[in-house]
Amino acid sequence: MAEPEYVFHRVEDQRELERLRAIERVFDPASRRRLLAAGVQSGWRCLEVGPGAGSVLSWMSDVVGPAGRVEAVDLSTKFLPGAWPSNVAVRQGDIRTVPLDDASFDLVHARYVLIHLPDFHVALSRMLASLKPGGWLILEEPDFSASRGVTGEVTQLGAVQRVNQAIKAMYDALGMDHALGLTLPSLLQHRGVTGLVVENDAPLSPGGSGMATIMKMSARQLREKYLATGVVTEEDLDLYCRFADDPHAWAIYYATVAVSGRKP
Repeated sequence: MAEPEYVFHRVEDQRELERLRAIERVFDPASRRRLLAAGVQSGWRCLEVGPGAGSVLSWMSDVVGPAGRVEAVDLSTKFLPGAWPSNVAVRQGDIRTVPLDDASFDLVHARYVLIHLPDFHVALSRMLASLKPGGWLILEEPDFSASRGVTGEVTQLGAVQRVNQAIKAMYDALGMDHALGLTLPSLLQHRGVTGLVVENDAPLSPGGSGMATIMKMSARQLREKYLATGVVTEEDLDLYCRFADDPHAWAIYYATVAVSGRKP
């Protein structure tokens, strides 16, 4: 089995924590809405895969209450709080290999996890196996093929295009799909998941917005990896970051495809 090649491995911890918290601020409202639409409630047993800095995990703990339980699995737990309520269990490990009780969870949720695994099919199989019949699977994954600059200075728009090409090249070199989100509905359909609800959210965002800030943070943390593709220059990355700060510069930084469905 291939070892995980998380693209943000070996980045500076404080910057990574800030990036994870920025993701939470932007994307948690939609994630919570999807979880509530699936019916998560008191007494449910839930699995959070890749909890990051822990905001969704904490929220689910409150929702399921003392009668429920939330388990979390992540390759690294260093960005999570050290103490949790008694209804939360956090394990450091790989979702592809960590021991899980089959058919035991009412709901499994993962956001921006599968895109980092070349053999994501293994992780998906483990998630489905851990669900009870009729249990809910909620996946949210990015589609970077949607990325494009829309308005801004010509030189900056050129840099944005090249950075987007570098992102694809980086994922390609790692054997990963930069547009994985687009395949989620078909993947779950072919595995028999029923009642699919599909959302494709590709916000058009100005510089300085939450989306732009997240991608600027990523560009700074992954600077050497982007440069290693040979597609971008130092100047391109500087122009990209300035574009991401400009409130008059608009772009689709990426789309998030969310799919919810039930195990037969």
